[in-house]
This record gives sequence, structure tokens and C-alpha cells, in this order.
Amino acid sequence: MADQAAKHTRSAQNRYFANMRKHWILYLMIVPGIVYYLIFKYVPLAGSVIAFQNYQIFKGMLGSSWVGLDNFKFIFTYQDFYHVLRNTATIALYHLLFGFPAPILLALLFNEVRLMLFKRVVQSLFYLPHFLSWVVVGGIVFELLSSQGVANMVRGWLGLEPILFMQQQQYFRTIVVLSGIWKDVGWGTIIYLAAIAGINPNLYEAAVMDGANRWKQTIHITLPTMFPTILVLFLLNIGNFLELGFDQIFNLLTPMTYSVGDIIETYVYRSGVLQGQYSVSTAIGLFQSVIGFTLLWIFNRMARKAEQGLW
Repeated sequence: MADQAAKHTRSAQNRYFANMRKHWILYLMIVPGIVYYLIFKYVPLAGSVIAFQNYQIFKGMLGSSWVGLDNFKFIFTYQDFYHVLRNTATIALYHLLFGFPAPILLALLFNEVRLMLFKRVVQSLFYLPHFLSWVVVGGIVFELLSSQGVANMVRGWLGLEPILFMQQQQYFRTIVVLSGIWKDVGWGTIIYLAAIAGINPNLYEAAVMDGANRWKQTIHITLPTMFPTILVLFLLNIGNFLELGFDQIFNLLTPMTYSVGDIIETYVYRSGVLQGQYSVSTAIGLFQSVIGFTLLWIFNRMARKAEQGLW
């Protein structure tokens, strides 16, 4: 039995190396991605020890004193932290409820367009904002919603008073969600359109023979076939639930909207970068990662019941 197991292992290894030699170009293409993740994702994990130290920049990680869980005790007893956490969770929930379905709906709409030239032009227009930085997008949003912007021009035509949207707390979260959708919805449709393109056309032909219209084809064929892709992307999103991104909020935030728009990333920027509290900001980042991993594990366990999931 041992000899058979050894032979099986050697055979599997030989097939593996033969496959690598045959497709060496494909393996070479993934090397930059592996190097990127090693340098910028895995190596920085060693810096997580700062969360358990009283880190001094001139002493480094090896020379700084250990304080155990004191930094975590500090953030959980700091009143502003819960306010920032509530803002982050609220905006993240809005993104999940409204931002996640948006590319799915757009991909379904693109799939119904039959004029290929029109489809390509519209797709390009939707993709374009993804390549703009949030500095540019933030400037566009401020111009559109300023007192002389398009939004207030329309209000003026309707006989309504102008509103300073970017200085009003009740509009800030809506602006954040809508600007995020506008910027990334086109780019997010790429994977869904690829999933739709992989559907067997015979399924649609059989549905037409049974008298199903386009709506029923979408409900009973397109969406169920897309479900594995939707589920995987949902799990990837839920793992980053509390990571909204610093760029968007920082470029849209104003002093009048801090009470509803100050999130963990902007708080870490102020406390960690501007005030030099590196240990506290690292503890907050580690807390984010633990929450994201916990949510990912819970939802992945639920997805496994439907025989789907990341692992």
C-alpha cells in the first residue's frame, strides 16, 4: 500500500510539472500578481504586532515596549470610536443594499440590448468613471451639487430654493452611495456579463419553445445561472464590510458632515498619521480585519449549505 501511495504521489507530481512546462507562459503571467500580494499584502501582516506595543517610530518594532491589549482597551473605552464605527457600519450597509445589486441589474439590462454598436458605446461610458481618481470624482460631485451647480439650477427652474447639499448632514450618506455606484457600477458589470455570456443558448431556445418571454427567461435562466458568481462576489464584499475606502470619504467629507461621515479610515488617518498614534490605529485596523473575517466565515458557512462558497 505504501508503494502504491508513493507511486501515485510521484505520478501526480510528474503530471503537475509536465503541465507547468507545457503552460509555462501562463504561470509566468501570474508571477507579478503573486509578487504584488506578497509585498503589499502578506509582508505588512508582520506590522500587526504594533497593535500590541507602545510603538515608537525611532525605536522600531524590536525596540518598542509591549503593552498587551491596552490599545484595544483604549479604543473600546473611547467614546468617539463607537460613533465612528456606527457611521462606518451604516454607510457600509447602504453600499451593500444599493451598491451591490447595481452592477447585476446593469448587466441584465446590457444583456437585453441587441444593437451591438450602441451597447459598446454605452458600456464604455459606464466603464469610464472607474478610471478616474476620487480626487477628480469628488471635484465633479462638489461642482454638480454646489450652489451654482446643475442640481440647484434644476431646483431654480422648479421655483425651489437652492440647497448646499455637501454641507447638509441628511444628504451626505446618499451622496456617498450614489457617487460610489456611478463610479464603479460599469466596471462591476464585467464579471456578470462574462457569466451571462457563458450560459448555454439552448436553454433560452428551449424556454422560447415553452412560451417564456424575456422576463421569465431572466428570472428562471439568467439569474439562477449567475447565482454562483453573485454569491462569490457577495462573499468577497462582505469580507471588506468595514473597509469603505479612505479616498472617497476624505474627498467628499466637509466639517459640517463629520458627525455622519467620519469613518474608521478617516479616524485612523487623523489619529495615526496626523497625531502619530500608530499603535492605536494599527489596533483599529486589526479590529476591522477580525470583523471582516468573522463575517466572511459566517456567510461562507451559510453558503456551504447551498453547496457554494469560497472554501
